[in-house]
Amino acid sequence: MHNKLIDVARCCAAILAASLFISPCISLAQDSQQATALPPAPDVDLTIEYYNRELSADGVLHESSYRETMLRRNGHVWTQRVLPDSAKNDTAHQSHEHKDFNYIVLLRHVKFDGSKTAVEFIDTHERQVIYIAPTEYENINFDGSWLNTYYLINPQYIASMPASSRPSASAESQWYELSKKELFQRVLWDKKLNIPLVIETGDKAGTYMQRVRIQPKAKLAKSLPWNNLQGYTQKEYSDFLD
Repeated sequence: MHNKLIDVARCCAAILAASLFISPCISLAQDSQQATALPPAPDVDLTIEYYNRELSADGVLHESSYRETMLRRNGHVWTQRVLPDSAKNDTAHQSHEHKDFNYIVLLRHVKFDGSKTAVEFIDTHERQVIYIAPTEYENINFDGSWLNTYYLINPQYIASMPASSRPSASAESQWYELSKKELFQRVLWDKKLNIPLVIETGDKAGTYMQRVRIQPKAKLAKSLPWNNLQGYTQKEYSDFLD
């Protein structure tokens, strides 16, 4: 099950990073330069639902889904997997019994200071903040991009996509669509919040499809969790390696 979750996380991370067949490739230095040039987007709290469907060659349909919450503020993005109560108890027990690093269930905090991006994970049971060096980003399926973290998709990538005639329920949102050979990607973009509301990627044959739905919350959190880490032990990813 753990490997299954990792596979799903990798697929959805690929969508959010816009790192599929139609995405532009820029360096992290260019990413930081573009991020600095853009004005801060509105603060927003989100619920994000991930769904993955794949039809295998033997005719078996595989489906998986999960949810996360996200807080976006200027220079900060905080994400958390939504876990059932039973899994929360198991995670707490495992955290005390084993020296493991399971980034999928830990809180993630990505920061941008105007010139570089930094990422850390927070283990509330052990009261630890775990810093991830850039050389270890691949191990946590993080592409290092502040733009893909803060906006979920680089706004300049959205600007390069053709607008779709597909109707939107709101005048503040616009569908964009791009296809190449047998593949497609569709994005519903909220022009006011500067955030995608829907991301759909798949093949035209219907053998696989990945969908991300983003729902802004009506109210913003007043207490910001990255301000409540006083007294936490500072660790590094390498501390968890054998």
